[in-house]
Amino acid sequence: MEGKVIVVTSGKGGVGKTTVTASIGAALAMQGKRVAVVDMDIGLRNLDVVMGLENRVVFNIVDIIKGKCKLKQAAIKDRRIENLFLIPASQSDDKNAIKPENMVWLANKMRKEYDVTLLDCPAGIEQGFKNSIVAADEAVVVCTPEVSAVRDADRIIGLLYAQSITPKLIVNRIVPKMVENGDMLSHEDVVEVLSIDLIGLIEMDDRVVVSTNTGTPLVLQNDSKAGKALTRIAMRLDGHPDLAIENPMAQKGFWKKIGLKLSRKN
Repeated sequence: MEGKVIVVTSGKGGVGKTTVTASIGAALAMQGKRVAVVDMDIGLRNLDVVMGLENRVVFNIVDIIKGKCKLKQAAIKDRRIENLFLIPASQSDDKNAIKPENMVWLANKMRKEYDVTLLDCPAGIEQGFKNSIVAADEAVVVCTPEVSAVRDADRIIGLLYAQSITPKLIVNRIVPKMVENGDMLSHEDVVEVLSIDLIGLIEMDDRVVVSTNTGTPLVLQNDSKAGKALTRIAMRLDGHPDLAIENPMAQKGFWKKIGLKLSRKN
């Protein structure tokens, strides 16, 4: 059976998309899948750093396309997680080094080699985005609870539908206290505006900074709320769509109610 290609996209930069891609890839590999994560941001390169593999980059995605190396030569095997591989982006080429038809060809090769290929799509709607979505079977849109992020995500969703891809939504960096105080959009607000199926909610987590700086996957950190949420998102993507989505607000709401009851007794 052939594997599937999932594009992880956002529209707006800086919403945590690369961390989400790396973490879902690691979680899927830990669940027994053979996984490749692909950095599609030609000219820049971040996925290798987030995964702690920057010192092992020899070949990159443009080298595969140009025939300078084979797919297996460019794929960097993660030594901590079995069956997890990285295809890095090129830092020396420009964004036009890959065309959509090149990506269709590569995606077909990836489907034969891996159960799941995750494409870390660059921000914006330019060449890197077009290359990523033309090759994808599924899409995950990462959005933070900010008006600008929601607006950009809405534009991306329209373009995905035009490509006959029905995206799923991750709401990232939720700060329950700010939502409670009315200083941040709730995930319900985001879902209502974007009108696509929710696949996960991720609470703001200091461990993300530690993970990015040390190249340690979030899903390997037992004390990471975001890591646990991402593991469950990976399970939903891997054929468990009915797995309950944990709401970061639920516990706060419960204690708030208890607090109200206690205050009434005084």
